[in-house]
Amino acid sequence: MRDKIIDIINDAIHIKEEILHNQIENIIKAAKLIIACYKAKGKVLIFGNGGSAADAQHIAAEFVGRFQKERPGLAAISLNTNTSILTAVSNDYGYEIVFARQVEALGESGDVAIGISTSGKAKNVIMGIKKAREMGLKTICLSGGAGGELSKAAELSFIVPSPVTARIQEAHITIGHIICELVEDELFRVSSK
Repeated sequence: MRDKIIDIINDAIHIKEEILHNQIENIIKAAKLIIACYKAKGKVLIFGNGGSAADAQHIAAEFVGRFQKERPGLAAISLNTNTSILTAVSNDYGYEIVFARQVEALGESGDVAIGISTSGKAKNVIMGIKKAREMGLKTICLSGGAGGELSKAAELSFIVPSPVTARIQEAHITIGHIICELVEDELFRVSSK
């Protein structure tokens, strides 16, 4: 067990080092997109399946509640949380469009859509991002492995270089937390006199 634990932690460290060396500019770009969205009174729509759904809820909660600063709430919606919408749209139209339909209903030009899929192959996430682009939303994706079709559909893509779902999800939350902190710092900067 000890060796297994060491291997897992070393793998997680290696992936974070990859992000450190290769994703800083993308993190800055993502934060700037979201900052501009909020300055224009827009909102962030976030969505994914399974563990990525939990990550979408987590990031939305950080924006709406708070991350580290006491401040007003920021508009963010996790599109995988309304079971009535998910089941109605899935039943009536098919699960592939559950996010695209919500983007169509809730999204506006200038908003930001964030799609999360560890494989980058989730059809419903891809369709949600494509609908967002079609409507003039800014699009960001978090994926892993080779990035899948999702990484090509979004304007800004984070591809975590790992085939291991757990390591990808850990990195997605790290990226999400960094973006939340940057957004909060920029929008709620305390001026010193």
